[in-house]
Amino acid sequence: MKPSIWWAIGGLFMLTSCDPKPAPDVAKAFMLSDTMMQRIRIDSAYQQPVRSELTLVGKIVADENRVIKVFPLVGGNVEDVRVELGDYVRKGQVLASIRSGEVADLERQIIQAQSDLLLAEKNLRVAEDLFETKLTSQREVVAAQKELEKAQAESNRVKEVSRIYGIGKASMYTVKAPIDGYVIEKNVNRDMQLRSDNADNLFTIGQINQIWVLANVNESDIRQVRTGMDASVQTLSYPDERFKGQVDKIYTVLDPNTKAMTVRIRLANQGMKLRPEMHATVTLRYEAGGEAATVPSSAVIFDRSKHYVLIFHSRSDIEVREVTVLKSLGDRAYISQGIKPGEKVISKNQLLVYNALNN
Repeated sequence: MKPSIWWAIGGLFMLTSCDPKPAPDVAKAFMLSDTMMQRIRIDSAYQQPVRSELTLVGKIVADENRVIKVFPLVGGNVEDVRVELGDYVRKGQVLASIRSGEVADLERQIIQAQSDLLLAEKNLRVAEDLFETKLTSQREVVAAQKELEKAQAESNRVKEVSRIYGIGKASMYTVKAPIDGYVIEKNVNRDMQLRSDNADNLFTIGQINQIWVLANVNESDIRQVRTGMDASVQTLSYPDERFKGQVDKIYTVLDPNTKAMTVRIRLANQGMKLRPEMHATVTLRYEAGGEAATVPSSAVIFDRSKHYVLIFHSRSDIEVREVTVLKSLGDRAYISQGIKPGEKVISKNQLLVYNALNN
């Protein structure tokens, strides 16, 4: 074989052996899918005054301005009790009936007063007729007029007493509700004997559409509390529900035993869920001074003893950034370093994105 042929074969072999290998596939960039975009939530960081909170223990009580105690005006035997504790009653509704000797005596007075009034009216007519026939003097007519006025006054008095007492028939005294509201206290039962000098109330009627929460503030925290503060109230009965109200009174006298000061929170009782004597946990928030960037607490990820947030630039540009959390308060986290107001963070299903970026 000719040398030129060998050289040609050798050159072809060299060219074949030096051909570049196919380049490996380039890893695709991370990008959130349309489905994932629908599952996440994006919130903005913004500057807020730094707040702190006090957690207080208290109890729910009825508004004293909307509570009336019902006392018996007479003594006697309780014949009937028509309501139970917790019942809702209307103004004028009969609560109980009492058979009373005092009522029987008042009935006698009413009958006597009516009889005296009729007699005085008859005497006046007789005196006037005699005066016209010159058989009596003007003085007799004036005296009869005075007796009629006295009889009329006595009749009016016993009628008014009867109206105040709510006198019924057969010597019965009826206890009626003075206002619309709930029976929040009941101290009477059927067949109970009541003394005329009894000083205890039979019922307490309260309107609880507006209620109070009385909470104790430790002496060291008194300076943080002021009237008008927003308050959040939670109860054991509704642990997942927060009731909103305001501090409307601060009692200046401290309890000598606990050294605690009482504050009063007024709030609307929506749905009548809150009942007197329930235990309550009260949260008061106040400004602690200074400002910081805040994000939803759910946006903060704790991993490897550090805090992170996912900064959202675009669906293909998501940055994992370490932050310094000053404090968390409710649904907001205060960030002292690592984020600026206006930057966007992922606050829902952020752990799925975080894990995907780290894998």
